[in-house]
Amino acid sequence: MPRLKLTVLQIGVGLVFLLLWHVLTVYPLSGTPKQIQFFFSTPLDVLKRCWTLFASGEIWGHLWITLVETILAFLIGAGGGIIFGFLFARKELLAAVFDPYIKAANALPRVVLAPIFALWFGLGIWSKVALGFTLVFFIVFFNVYQGVREVSPVVLANARMLGMNERQLLRHVYWPSALTWVFSSLHTSVGFALVGAVVGEYLGSSAGLGYKIHEAESVFDVTGVFAGMLILSVFVILIDMLVTRIENSFLVWRPQTSLAART
Repeated sequence: MPRLKLTVLQIGVGLVFLLLWHVLTVYPLSGTPKQIQFFFSTPLDVLKRCWTLFASGEIWGHLWITLVETILAFLIGAGGGIIFGFLFARKELLAAVFDPYIKAANALPRVVLAPIFALWFGLGIWSKVALGFTLVFFIVFFNVYQGVREVSPVVLANARMLGMNERQLLRHVYWPSALTWVFSSLHTSVGFALVGAVVGEYLGSSAGLGYKIHEAESVFDVTGVFAGMLILSVFVILIDMLVTRIENSFLVWRPQTSLAART
């Protein structure tokens, strides 16, 4: 499907959603519009609030703080996940010894860790980065680990027959095989890095998008809450588009075989 047509369809879905939201809040099936809008606001009010936040410049500082926390959590978490994923996939004894501990650490609820990180690192950006790291690391780690282990034994045998050493195998066999898995996990982990930053800000902070949402929630400002959520959604989409462009530059050899293939 042509990219333009796909984009039009995607925008169309969003417009239909906004139209339904507008109709159901302005012309409710039960209750008065004022009562319904107290709980759900309206898309026009949310868009107006977003415009006001950007036009006044109020949101830019909060957006920058959340962006820094997200990028740091994403880079540190993804880097650690890639390194340890490769290491554990290549060292079976190491993977077997640490397997129960990794699973136990991954099972810990992240919301419980947020107050602990705030205690350890304070209410600055590093407690949010730590929370985002715990979300990103395991997603990337398990994908890289599986991607390396999925390398075809036939390809490995042929590469060894050609005289490749371990460094050459890593560069020419293991890394290309795992690259698709890596970027698949990166697309997911971008959102989780942002979730970690925002949840950390929500639980304890004086700035950031999570703080703005919590501030609006505390005074029952539903429009402000939805405006913050909309800004977060657009934020994630823009970061994911950047990851997609990087992915396409690394995976130029990959055949585009599906409708959902990124361009």
